[in-house]
Amino acid sequence: MNAYTVHSAQVMNLGRLLTHTAKLYPDRPALITDDATWTWAQVNARVNAMVQALRKLGVRKGDKLLTQSRNNIQMFETCWVAFKLGCVWVPTNFRLTPPEVAYLGASSGASVMIVESIFHEHTDAVKAESDAIKHVISIGQPRAGEHDYEKLVAENLQAEDFEETVAYSDPLWFFYTSGTTGKPKAGILTHGQMTFVVNNHLADLIPGTTEKDCSIAVAPLSHGAGIHALLNVARGAATILMPSEKFDPAVFWQLVEQYRVTNLFTVPTIIKMLVEHPAVDEFDHSSLRYVIYAGAPMYRADQKRALQKLGKVLVQYFGLGEVTGNITVLPPDMHSEDDNDPNANIGSCGRPRLGMEVAILNDKLEQVPAGEIGEICCRGPAVFAGYHGNPEATAKALKGGWFHTGDLGKLDSRGLLYITGRESDMYISGGSNVYPREVEEVLLTHPEVAEVAIVGMPDEKWGEIGVAVIVKRNADSDLSEAQLLAHLDGRCAKYRWPRKILFWDVMPKSGYGKIVKKDIKALLVEKGHFKA
Repeated sequence: MNAYTVHSAQVMNLGRLLTHTAKLYPDRPALITDDATWTWAQVNARVNAMVQALRKLGVRKGDKLLTQSRNNIQMFETCWVAFKLGCVWVPTNFRLTPPEVAYLGASSGASVMIVESIFHEHTDAVKAESDAIKHVISIGQPRAGEHDYEKLVAENLQAEDFEETVAYSDPLWFFYTSGTTGKPKAGILTHGQMTFVVNNHLADLIPGTTEKDCSIAVAPLSHGAGIHALLNVARGAATILMPSEKFDPAVFWQLVEQYRVTNLFTVPTIIKMLVEHPAVDEFDHSSLRYVIYAGAPMYRADQKRALQKLGKVLVQYFGLGEVTGNITVLPPDMHSEDDNDPNANIGSCGRPRLGMEVAILNDKLEQVPAGEIGEICCRGPAVFAGYHGNPEATAKALKGGWFHTGDLGKLDSRGLLYITGRESDMYISGGSNVYPREVEEVLLTHPEVAEVAIVGMPDEKWGEIGVAVIVKRNADSDLSEAQLLAHLDGRCAKYRWPRKILFWDVMPKSGYGKIVKKDIKALLVEKGHFKA
């Protein structure tokens, strides 16, 4: 071992955060649902019980734990179970279809699947795709050959705290993020990296948070909301889960008042829904200190309305799963509803995060002067370890010693970042990244579709929506939008579906015969479907 080797003495198992909090605040609320409240001591005991149960089943450090579940106590616990075991948590967005989850299970090499019992079709699809699954643990009624989650917990409730010794670079989370082409890629998040991320988020996003604070989860814990939950666990702040996966603004505001909620993570689309709903004026939300939004730009009109209704509580951050959101931040004091206020910073997504360096690079990987547009790149301890099983994509993402976001932007003289566009075709609808090629490939399997192109176009409600342009195989065909949406049903998650489908006789193409999406966008404006 040379003098510069990073070893296990320089990092703790991230699962220790839960252990610490349970010892400090055993009787304070940890998780609140519509029908129960669990204390930190209870949550930690349940996690320890499942850790022991899985060890008895032969699960060991480095194994992958695939989870398919809506938000509930078990989903909240599974990441801590994986962390303490030294395993890798592989959460899915529960809205994905069985074939999509089957790919995640097979590509990750998961040996354990923890799944809510309403998702039997997903379980069957995973098992059909991969022979690596050794154990299926059911949240709810198990089928033959499956283990009962709650029974395993009950049988092992006397288990003591256990955290596997880990190294800085040991993976703890496969954060799946789609590329511009091909299948989703698993970004490898590590114990050392995530220790930095938690500290950074606490410093930049919700500073001063304590065990007396309270958070509310309005999105699946599998992605950004799950990252945000780590911060509140680290400080002993309770997390509230919404009673239904169907978002209800009135219920949200009622819970904010009832539990004196102080922080939440969400997307601009949800903030717009919240501040435009009558319930915002019917319940007391003065407890809110940090309303964090990310995942998409926020229209200035929506930002001003939110500031008028909620006060100076907005926190914007820009980032990707590969950097765990950790690129820039625009804190509350850098927001203003007054367009003439120099602190309004209109159009900016903020300053570089603590411990992170942001640069705008040209094609030669050279930094360009302030005000010039190039690719947004960053480096620092929040950058992921690469893509699981995909060295080519890893090399491309980390080329030249920088993480390449694929987004275009510029820095001003103060170092504030402004996003100007995207290199890829990816668009953001309602806070979700949508990569058209995967949906295009499904549509192309319809026998009456000859060509298809999906582009993201501006939308006041969703930020952007997908618009599919279709060329039929037979011009006389009566192929309809309804038929194509029916074709997508079950083959592709609904949040990826285009919200508008148009039929054209020909597709604009380059001299090389490639479909030119920028020309499609221009034609959509020219034809009057969208404003410039």
